[in-house]
Amino acid sequence: MEYSNHVLIVDDDRDIREMVSGYLSKNGLRVSTAADSRQMRSHLDDNAFDLVILDIMMPGDDGIQLCRELRSGRHKNLPIMMLTARAEEADRILGLEMGADDYVVKPFAARELLARINAVLRRTRMMPPNLQKTETSDVLCFGEWILDAVGRHLVDRRGTAVALSGGEYRLLRVFIDHPHRVLSRDQLLNLTQGRESDIFDRSIDLLVSRLRQRLNDDAREPTYIKTVRSEGYVFSVPIGIVEANERTARGDFA
Repeated sequence: MEYSNHVLIVDDDRDIREMVSGYLSKNGLRVSTAADSRQMRSHLDDNAFDLVILDIMMPGDDGIQLCRELRSGRHKNLPIMMLTARAEEADRILGLEMGADDYVVKPFAARELLARINAVLRRTRMMPPNLQKTETSDVLCFGEWILDAVGRHLVDRRGTAVALSGGEYRLLRVFIDHPHRVLSRDQLLNLTQGRESDIFDRSIDLLVSRLRQRLNDDAREPTYIKTVRSEGYVFSVPIGIVEANERTARGDFA
């Protein structure tokens, strides 16, 4: 039997739930719906899902809170798409920083939502093996930092862990996977979020700024992420790979 992706829609608007559920079901997806956080948690306890669609504006626990909850628990690798009536860039960035994989602004066409869902699912399934770390995987080293790909955080030379949001982690992984190569904003958006930018979209610039802060990288004279005027950004330091047990034994970043 052909596998059908299972999608969970979490939205307090019954009309939205029924409209989206009906359309996705007609296009080959299994769909479950939840009106609030309680129903969402119940579904997640009883079923396996391939993607969750979260409405941001809900009473009680809103979509941002639920996204943060999912990313910090046992469902941390479950793809998340946000539905929002907020078109402001800051709100879109907040959802992405909490770990959402994509967002759709209301009102939206059901066909566009389906296309974005399929794009997120493709990216998840096509994720390179070196992004799917296990407890025994290598760690990545660069400059003054190592990246723990299991815990998705940075560690400095003093052993202090620095947490990364979902968006910051994905952006850093793209840079690490393409060092010394100039990447345009469109390329970075496509590689991290599976979409193209519009003329007003500065989300990558904001994420780069936040990632620089995590790396203590001076934006005026950056060491790690350099700006190439009119072209994009380049990750300009060498990348090293060290076995986790070797790092523990040696206590260095070589």
